[in-house]
Amino acid sequence: QVQLVESGGGLVQPGGSLRLSCAASGNLFYVNGMGWYRQALGKERELVATITSDGSTNYADSMKGRFTISRDNVKNTVYLQMNSLKPEDTAKYYCTMNIISSGILGGRQYWGKGTLVTVSS
Repeated sequence: QVQLVESGGGLVQPGGSLRLSCAASGNLFYVNGMGWYRQALGKERELVATITSDGSTNYADSMKGRFTISRDNVKNTVYLQMNSLKPEDTAKYYCTMNIISSGILGGRQYWGKGTLVTVSS
């Protein structure tokens, strides 16, 4: 059993910052790629950023220069530092990880339940 739990969401004013965290727990033999996606009300889920096991990162164009993804392999945690937030960043943010568990062949993609970020004055 693997569980991902996000934290750090909330209400912030335009131009402000938030740091999201997502910790994995359970049967974790090895954690491959990690990432963040978001889904605004009435819209499809979209990529925010990803980070590979060796630290290579990828960002959606609208997040480049404002958001930073990082990971702590000891804590099995992925972070998303969000700066210069805009009202259009309002969404539910989901973390995802590709995890290999003991006794299970191959990696599986797991998702957290999401944390709400609201950018408003």
